Amino acid sequence: MNIRNWAKLALATPLLLAGCKGFWNAPTTTGGGTTTASSGDFYVLNVATNQIAGFYVSSGTLTPLTGSPWALPAAAFSASSITVSPNNGLLYVSTAGGIYLYTIGSNGALSIGNSGGPITTDQAVSMQVDKNNGWLVEVASGLPYVYAMPINSSTGVLTSQVKQYATLSASTPQQLAISPDNSYVIVADGTGGTAAIPFTSGNVDPLGAVTTFPVKNAGGAAISVAVDPDATPRLFYVGETVSTSGSNTGGLRVFNFSTLPSATEISGSPFATQGLAPYDILPKSTGDFVYVVNRQVSGSNTGVIAGFSIASSNSTYSLTALSSTFSVGTNPVALVEDNTAAFVFAVDFGGSPDLMGYTFDSKTAGALDQVLSKATGTDPVQASAIAAAH
Repeated sequence: MNIRNWAKLALATPLLLAGCKGFWNAPTTTGGGTTTASSGDFYVLNVATNQIAGFYVSSGTLTPLTGSPWALPAAAFSASSITVSPNNGLLYVSTAGGIYLYTIGSNGALSIGNSGGPITTDQAVSMQVDKNNGWLVEVASGLPYVYAMPINSSTGVLTSQVKQYATLSASTPQQLAISPDNSYVIVADGTGGTAAIPFTSGNVDPLGAVTTFPVKNAGGAAISVAVDPDATPRLFYVGETVSTSGSNTGGLRVFNFSTLPSATEISGSPFATQGLAPYDILPKSTGDFVYVVNRQVSGSNTGVIAGFSIASSNSTYSLTALSSTFSVGTNPVALVEDNTAAFVFAVDFGGSPDLMGYTFDSKTAGALDQVLSKATGTDPVQASAIAAAH
């Protein structure tokens, strides 16, 4: 997950850098408001302080991981994205100084790898490790390429300096996702639309021919993408600006994954996300809900999370908007579900607060109850990305 170069495209409301107070805020909620649940480990990238902050929830209390926060190397300025490998052993951080590698200990603590130097000078705006832990796949701001770099699954370092690549239709990539079955890389390519690239991890060059789907409406941009969490994916999702009507024009487009590379859009798509910028998409691990965080809402300084239920009948899928949206802070940029499936966490680039935690309401299916809120460092930290253990 990451803060990307979408601000260069449109909707350029200035970033609001207000921080939070640096202590626990009184929790608010759509119902509930407290929790005794525990979570897995997760990591927040604080770009202004050049740090990684690690946390877990223990019996309802947010707790820093041992050694947290970890300072990035001095050369690792302007950090932009972060990802955890599927084997939970590696964490990568992309910065203007290149991509840095950390190993993850059994207690969640981080140790810098590759002798403290970047494994590549690439400046990825979004990246992900494939299911087999053999490739680091990334897109970089201002470049019309998807890169695949071979990595050692144990140490995380590159096994070759030769990068494989596929060419996109535009130089505005925003976010990528590798499908859970390791068969496709999907890229939200800004004004260039959405790209689908076949992926075969066992090949010397794992990237196949690019298929591009244009944006829904002229002037719009594809800024987020996600794939259904099932081992055999049903759907993939694209968040676009200028996709629906009204004052909040952000839309969630939904496609049948099984129809790739042609990709058939389901009935009713795009679905209004109640904001201007659907910046990140989180399909719930159980497959019955999907959430979209909007970085901006018309007439407001804060974003909003919209949720949708997913239903199917004879392999025909439908989405229904939940009856309410869920509050979040200023300029939210990312969502993640922890590996216990008990929590959803959101980070806010503009603060107010930096980190918000939600549990799933016990009475209203799919509703998110805010139960935690916290500063992730000495504000303003500009929390720009979040990644969780798998």
